Amino acid sequence: MTTSPIERAADSFAAELARHRTGRGLSKKQLATLMGFDPSYVSHVEGRRHRPTEDFARRAEAVLEASGAIWQRFREYDELRHGRSGGAHRDPPVPGQWLPPGTGLVVERETATLTHSEDGYHCAIRRELYNAGTEPVTRYLVRVAVDRYPNDPGRSNRHHREHPLTFAELQLTAYRDDGGAREPMHWRAKHDRDAFKEIWLLFENDEGRFPLYPGDRVTIEYAYRVGRDKWGPWFQRAVRLPTRHLAVRLDLPVGLDPKVWGAATSLSAEEGPLRTPIQRADDGGRAIFEWATDDPPLNARYRMQWRFRSQPPDVEPEGPAPGTRIRASDRMRAVGIVQRGDDLLRQQARPFDLPREEQLARDVVDRLSGLLVRLDELHPFSKGVGIAAPQLGLGWAAALVRPADRAAEPVVLLNPRVVDSSPDTDEQYEGCLSFFDHRGLVPRPLRIDVEHAQWDGSRVITSFEYAMARLVAHEIDHLEGRLYADRMAPGVPLVPVEEYRESGNPWRY
Repeated sequence: MTTSPIERAADSFAAELARHRTGRGLSKKQLATLMGFDPSYVSHVEGRRHRPTEDFARRAEAVLEASGAIWQRFREYDELRHGRSGGAHRDPPVPGQWLPPGTGLVVERETATLTHSEDGYHCAIRRELYNAGTEPVTRYLVRVAVDRYPNDPGRSNRHHREHPLTFAELQLTAYRDDGGAREPMHWRAKHDRDAFKEIWLLFENDEGRFPLYPGDRVTIEYAYRVGRDKWGPWFQRAVRLPTRHLAVRLDLPVGLDPKVWGAATSLSAEEGPLRTPIQRADDGGRAIFEWATDDPPLNARYRMQWRFRSQPPDVEPEGPAPGTRIRASDRMRAVGIVQRGDDLLRQQARPFDLPREEQLARDVVDRLSGLLVRLDELHPFSKGVGIAAPQLGLGWAAALVRPADRAAEPVVLLNPRVVDSSPDTDEQYEGCLSFFDHRGLVPRPLRIDVEHAQWDGSRVITSFEYAMARLVAHEIDHLEGRLYADRMAPGVPLVPVEEYRESGNPWRY
């Protein structure tokens, strides 16, 4: 049987992918997780059942560090598919230099150290970065979050409202290290919340700019301090970029008799224990706890927790005991999201009088935006995410909706109402921040047209399709006092999140 040039090119791509995957010792599922794809997708591409896409090829090239080989095979396939010629005459990729477009930063190694001292905690992060993209990198985003009483969300929220974390007390310092030549890095605040900070580390200082150019490597270091009155007994690392090696180190006083344990969660798994044990070694009066992992999946979160057995709980409050499961709804409640059963979720939201109430509307949207940032610390939203003002205890007609692409800007909805919808519908499982312990099968139109207000009071109509239509409809329901369970077919039960098998997978259309 004769195969076409396109089929042979697709076969070459699949073979190149499989060669580099097996060379890295990765299963198909592990590679898919690192790339942020459905686990079955890699299997389908290697089995020639699915043809590769540009996004898939870019991510595979970045994760497997194939020196351009995977991307070269995709370009050959893509040019044949689109009827372009010349692919066979291109120069071969240059190992270590040729890079696929748009892959961005890779963390080759991260070492995070938290040290307990008399005046609080000192956190130092060292990251070895590689620019696998085509554009210079001029800034790097870091996050600092505190939670004084993780076992008592209400108390923790009250505490941080009364005693907010400030940039001044962080004493943040940052450096770029080019093989021994250390350059200070300026920084700029992005988000400033009571218990959460987002900070841009800038590749510049008073002496000038020093971008990280494509193909270059650099080590950055940053450090900050937090008093014990604000830092709870936990330390979390979140994997937001492709990462080769992650190491965590706790330096605690032996005299406080520390007990340490850890937990992990990812796109494909609910929270569970770390897969490998934490190692302890005592050095003088210090207890050093170390844990590391290679090739952690994107959006994984690793959390080390401890308690000091020599101190009573009112001096150093304990986190949950080892093995205790924290419900998903408790994590949402801890960041201030109103939970099912609250009357506010059943009330019609009040529309803004725009433009007269423009500043009020902007303040509400700003609070919603800040919460979206905080939510990214708690859960990977592979289907997209939305938040409506009533879920924050605010009875105003405002909502934010962000698609599955976390780099996309959220859609702002002010005084929205559905004015038309497609007769074609489908059923998909939905979750809700206000009862995150369950998922439910909900029918929705495949397209909705939404009239909503601009800041100046003018109104526009926007059409949303498929996943965005579902997300937007869900949030508009909140503004009208409905929950998704109200739209489920009679007799269809909610599914406990522990039994839900589609976490980490986008909706299918």
